Amino acid sequence: MAHLSEVVNYIDRYLRIAEFGDSPNALNGLQGENSGRVTRIAAAVDASTRTLEDAARKGANLLILHHGLFWKGLQPITGILGRQVRIAFEHDIAVYGAHLPLDAHPVVGNNARLAAAIGLKSLKPFLEYQGRCIGLQGTWSGSREQLLRKTETALGGPVKSFDFGPPKPKKIAVVTGGAGSDIHRVGAAGIDTYITGEAPHWAGVAAAELEMNLFLGGHYATETFGVKAMSAHLSKKFSLPWDFIDFPTGL
Repeated sequence: MAHLSEVVNYIDRYLRIAEFGDSPNALNGLQGENSGRVTRIAAAVDASTRTLEDAARKGANLLILHHGLFWKGLQPITGILGRQVRIAFEHDIAVYGAHLPLDAHPVVGNNARLAAAIGLKSLKPFLEYQGRCIGLQGTWSGSREQLLRKTETALGGPVKSFDFGPPKPKKIAVVTGGAGSDIHRVGAAGIDTYITGEAPHWAGVAAAELEMNLFLGGHYATETFGVKAMSAHLSKKFSLPWDFIDFPTGL
């Protein structure tokens, strides 16, 4: 068993929560406390009734999320949010959210883990947002087809590929989640292949105009890495079991 305050203080420091700007709705950090005991951790991408119910079934009393309880912003604790909060309270589940800090972390971050799984080399921070670089830039020495297959293997599913860049890409950027709308900023940095989760319709047109390869692996799929890696890290640090709660959106 670990004490909630000890675990939360450690996560805050490890992810450098206080140093990150973010959407106010992200509410990075502890979003709801429990009685103070942590005996099992659950990790999930999104807060939802299903996620909280599954955490309760698994006996978790700390739930780590990428998209937290208050993503819709300030609202009454009624309806859907009321149901979610009630499940957390009734089952003594503390809820912790980490958005951009978990995207950007150099070890357990979504981008770091995905880039490593793909096999990119010479990684360095990329794409500033709210004063911090949240993605990564790296190099690739194989073909576009090989890069696509490695990305699909890393994500465990199909990747939508817009093949408007070089067949042998060299300068790759990875920014997980819904960063497709940043394609012009990415192209201006000299990137020839951009890997992200999802993009608006016009980004497919922009990829052709910019003569870039654009890989879309899914918002959800690209953001499973961080909560898993953070929970595994905490499991080792505090000798606690953990589970990943998987409810893909298909987006």
